[in-house]
This record gives sequence, structure tokens and C-alpha cells, in this order.
Amino acid sequence: MSRRAKKIEKRVSLDPKYNSELVAHMIRVIMKDGKKTAAEKIVYGAIDKIKEAVEKEPAKFTKDEKQFTDPLEVLSASIDNMKPQVEVKTRRVGGTTYPVPVPIAPNRQLSLALRWTTQFAGARHGMGMPAAVAAEVIDAFLGQGNVIKKRDDVHKMAQANKAFAHYAWGNNAG
Repeated sequence: MSRRAKKIEKRVSLDPKYNSELVAHMIRVIMKDGKKTAAEKIVYGAIDKIKEAVEKEPAKFTKDEKQFTDPLEVLSASIDNMKPQVEVKTRRVGGTTYPVPVPIAPNRQLSLALRWTTQFAGARHGMGMPAAVAAEVIDAFLGQGNVIKKRDDVHKMAQANKAFAHYAWGNNAG
């Protein structure tokens, strides 16, 4: 019998305004010091700014012959663009530390994408947080911006250390 405790799946809450799991997760990531209403104002304000941008320049929000008109679709597509597929973890073998590329689990991909969005939106000065989050999301949808650069850097690091991929074993393999 296994000694390890069973993983308890957390119930996922939906946000009240859009009834979306992704928006609720984004609110939780942006929230600081338990100030959920402030985080909700930021995320809902960002979604409103994305909606304005889609209405202002609809030609910009076309991808693969599909026209994106809903701001939640734009948010979802940009989050999919932000998600890294592989990352580098260090593995100690025989007294030497190797950077080993390992695939990332889907829930960690989402967490990293949202964390990077919050980090780089907070670093944008001269605009409010809702506008900064909206700008990061729109940039990611268009395949540019700081989050996309960070994702590409992570992928390049994994590609450069592909020679050590045979050291990936155990729980870090996915």
C-alpha cells in the first residue's frame, strides 16, 4: 500500500460575471493580499479593454481564417499562445548538475502563462493595471510582447540542453 497521500482535486470555481473557469483562475493569480474585488476590477477592466480593441480594429483579431469577436475567445487564444511546452529542470547525477528539458503538465502551463502575464503587466509603467493586462493579452494574441519572449526563451533553453534529455526520469517527466 502506498504511503503517499492521495491528491485531492480542488473544486474549480467559476467567476460570477462571465461564468468562466479561465477568468476565475486569472483573478486568483492577479489577487494580492486577499483583495479579490480589486483583482476582479483589474481582470474585468482588462476584458472590457480587449472588447474595445476588438471592436475598434476587428481585422487585427483574425487568425487562421477565424474572426475573433468575443473578448473571452481572444483571452483564451492568447493564453494558449503564452503556454510553454517544455522547461528546464536541474538534475543532479553523480556529483554534477545537468539542466534537463522536461515537458510541462497542462495545469502548470496555464499557471506559468498567467503568472508571466501578471508579472509583465505589473512592469508596464505609465498605464493602469487593467490596461497593462489587456495590452499583454493583445500582444500575446498577436504573437509578440514580453510573455511570448519569455516563453521563447524557455523553449530555447530546453532546445539548447536537449543533449541531457536522457537524464529526465521519475516524477519530473511530465
